[in-house]
Amino acid sequence: MFCPKCRSLMYPKNGKYICKKCGFEKNMDTRSNIILTERRKKKVTVIDSKDKTEVRSKTKGITCPKCGNNEAYWELRQMRACDEPESRFYTCTKCGHRWRED
Repeated sequence: MFCPKCRSLMYPKNGKYICKKCGFEKNMDTRSNIILTERRKKKVTVIDSKDKTEVRSKTKGITCPKCGNNEAYWELRQMRACDEPESRFYTCTKCGHRWRED
C-alpha cells in the first residue's frame, strides 16, 4: 500500500496503514490478508583491527611521515559510496604509525 499524498510506502500498525513520511493514516480493509515476516538474522564475522593474525600486504618505497622508514603494511577500505575510490591505509613496520591515502 502506498500513500496517496507523498507516494511513500505505508506500514500496518494498530489496524491502520500509516505513512512514516507524511503521517497519513488509512483504515485497513478487513478483507485483506497481511502477512508480516521476520527477517532472518545472519551471522557476521567481525575482524578486530588489533588482531595480529590479520593478513596485510607489505610495500617498500612509501615513507613514514613520523619516522622516515621506507617500509609499511597497507590495506584498502571502502569508506565512501561504491562509485568513489577506496582509501589506502598504511602502517609503518618500524614505529606502527598509521596514515591514510585517499
